[in-house]
Parts: sequence; C-alpha cells; structure tokens
Amino acid sequence: MGAIFHGLIYQPLYNILIFLYDFLPGADFGIAIIVVTLLIKFALIPLSKKQIESQKKMQEIQPELKKIQEKYKDNKEKQTKEVMKFYKENKANPFSGCLPMIVQIVFLIAIYRVIINISNAGLTVDASDLYSFVRDPGEINKMFLGIIDLSSPSLFIAILAAGAQFWQMKMMMAKNKKKEESKKVEKKSKEKDSKPDFAQIMNKQMVVLGPMMTLFIGVKFAAGLAIYWLVSTLFAVFQQIYIFKKEEEKK
Repeated sequence: MGAIFHGLIYQPLYNILIFLYDFLPGADFGIAIIVVTLLIKFALIPLSKKQIESQKKMQEIQPELKKIQEKYKDNKEKQTKEVMKFYKENKANPFSGCLPMIVQIVFLIAIYRVIINISNAGLTVDASDLYSFVRDPGEINKMFLGIIDLSSPSLFIAILAAGAQFWQMKMMMAKNKKKEESKKVEKKSKEKDSKPDFAQIMNKQMVVLGPMMTLFIGVKFAAGLAIYWLVSTLFAVFQQIYIFKKEEEKK
C-alpha cells in the first residue's frame, strides 16, 4: 500500500512541485506550493461538489429525520429500520460524502509529506524521487516572497490559515441558520424546545476548535504546510460563495 501511495500520489506531486519551482520565474518555493494547491483543488472540484451536495441533502432532511428519531426513541430497532427506509425513499446516503473527504485527506497527507520531507532535508531535492524529465534545481530557496522562511514555522501564516478556516465555518453556520429561520415549521411545545440540539452545539464548538487546531499545527510545522492549508481553505471559501450565489439565483 505504501509503495502504491508513493508511486501514484506522492511522487507525482513531488515532481510537479519541483518542476513548477524550477519553471516559474523568481524561484519561489512558496509560489510553487500555492500553484500546486490550486491544481489539486481544481482537480478535486467534482468530488468537492459531490460532498457539498451530500451535506446539503442531509441538512434538508434533518428536521424529518429528527421526527422519526423522536417518534421511535423507545424502540431502537424500529427507529433504525424507519431511518433506513426514510433514507431510501429520499435517495439520501449519510456516507456518500465520505469518499470525497477520504480522497481529499489522502492528497492532504501526500502534500504534507512532500513539503515536510523537503523541509527536513534542508530544502534540498531528493533526486531519487525525480522523474528523468524533471530537472534537479539543487538547493531550494527557502524564502517565500523574500520574507518568510518556509523551512520554519510562521506564526503569521498560521494565524491567516486559522482565520480563513474560522471565516469558512462562520459562513456555513450563517447559511444553515438562515435556512432554518426561513422554514415554516409548526411551533413545538416548550418541553421539546428546551431539548438541546447536539448537532448545532457541535457545529458551534467546531467554529472555535477547528481554527485553534489549525493554528496549533501551523505554529508547529514548516510554513510551507501552513501556506498549503491557507490557500486550500480560501479556495473552499470562494467555492462556497459561488455555490451559495448560484442557489440564490435559482430561487
């Protein structure tokens, strides 16, 4: 499995990154990381779109799903059967968004290993991983835009990456809240209203925990990885803005 991962994912990314560094003017490794990140994100757009559509579908059916769970709360076997029946009738699959996420995680691990291995080697190229048609540029310039050392952690880039993730999560929270407020749902009893919505609680916690985790990782690892995370998150933000805009135009 390791050899397959190395040959099919790691090595191609490694060569693309080195090729772009050598090809692009200015010999800036940070710019090469940004370009590779954008290439990966554009290549994964179909999978990202599928994941977003799956999440949207699950959000739409959530109110009815909660009713079923509440109705059969004292009979777990019956509850499971009714939930599966409901998924089938609505052509929804709670696991359909998992594959796109797994693929994206695999690419994240690959680009992480590429950047970390190059950084740990003192920003020198491992010629054994290069294809015959990719030139070895030798030692890589470690300065991004002439001011940020890519081989060391950067608090500035880490803060930007955490801020971008906070923006993305707040945007999703605001969109979901707007959808919930626009729905005309019959007023529930005070007893039901008082029951906590654990999904909402978890989402609110992740708005803070997610960016904090990103910040922690950003200040621990080489700045090149934080640049990848920053650009990747910003791409996802603008992708969400585009999708939300299309939704509004349809309405």
